[in-house]
Amino acid sequence: MTTAQAVDLRSDTVTQPTAAMRAAMMAAPLGDDVFGTDPSVNALQEKIAGLLGFEAALFVPTGTQSNLCAILSHCGRGDEYIVGQQAHCYRWEGGGAAVFGSVQPQPLEHQPDGTFKLSDVEGAIKPDDAHFARTRVLALENTLGGKLLPFDFVHAATALARAKGLQRHLDGARLFNAAVAQSAQTGHAVRDEARRIAQCFDSVSVCFSKGLGAPVGSALCGSREFIARAHRIRKMAGGGMRQAGLLAAAASYALDHHVDRLAQDHALARRLAEGLEGVPGLAVEPPHSNIVFVDLSDEAKPRMNELLAHLKSQDILATGLYRLRFVTHLDVDAAGVERAIAAIRQFFRA
Repeated sequence: MTTAQAVDLRSDTVTQPTAAMRAAMMAAPLGDDVFGTDPSVNALQEKIAGLLGFEAALFVPTGTQSNLCAILSHCGRGDEYIVGQQAHCYRWEGGGAAVFGSVQPQPLEHQPDGTFKLSDVEGAIKPDDAHFARTRVLALENTLGGKLLPFDFVHAATALARAKGLQRHLDGARLFNAAVAQSAQTGHAVRDEARRIAQCFDSVSVCFSKGLGAPVGSALCGSREFIARAHRIRKMAGGGMRQAGLLAAAASYALDHHVDRLAQDHALARRLAEGLEGVPGLAVEPPHSNIVFVDLSDEAKPRMNELLAHLKSQDILATGLYRLRFVTHLDVDAAGVERAIAAIRQFFRA
């Protein structure tokens, strides 16, 4: 856990590098990635591109920058991308594509399972007319708020986009969580499912600093031509790093050692959800992966801040912007989940 006592359920971004990951970082051969000569960065880029079936990849500091580089590589000024109302690259990234690239989003309403109606996607594509922004990209996110997008939808939506001449981008910040959840459905290997999802898209962003447990970094994957454009945008966005191999080595270690263990996080999330079932005033959304959302009834909602303070007093950290959110990860164990369940039940006297 992040300290001797704390159970930090705020996000899977709070993970600390394991001892073995730190050792890999310290042993990493280094160069200068701006010159393209950091061997550890180059090895990571080759590894993630090969794993997901792409020609090339680009290591970047953050998932936000990775999505920005993707959208601005696919689009020019006056273009637009179709995206979900709750998608991270629309809702939670400061409007970067519009601010830095004059690329407008065309947001769509999600269905309860995180998908779109295909008719809504098709209806959002603008005709080739000077009155309209040029529709260039369909952007999906998987997992979306912890939900696995049904693969049939992913395949159908991206096939529709391709037929209409659009590029397809995946914000796969938690792609490997999606792959673990999909693997549980299909029985296929997790890495095979990750590649299967990724191959529906022209570009994919993957985050290493969430459930995979690396301290920093994401990768953007695509064709060599696409990554060359993204590399230029990364430079303009201030994302060029020098001896970045220290960070790349952590990400590479995570790919080798932390993918399959994501299933443990998913199991703990299910246990947390089960443990909160039946608490008066709480409606628990069954988790697909490592994120548990809990809605408070009208009577309980005014007590959200009081609940969060109660949890904090017992060294249990969570967030509650508009609903309670608990995220399991490699620094949360079964005992920590049981502590959280007990503390919440104590608060509601359940």
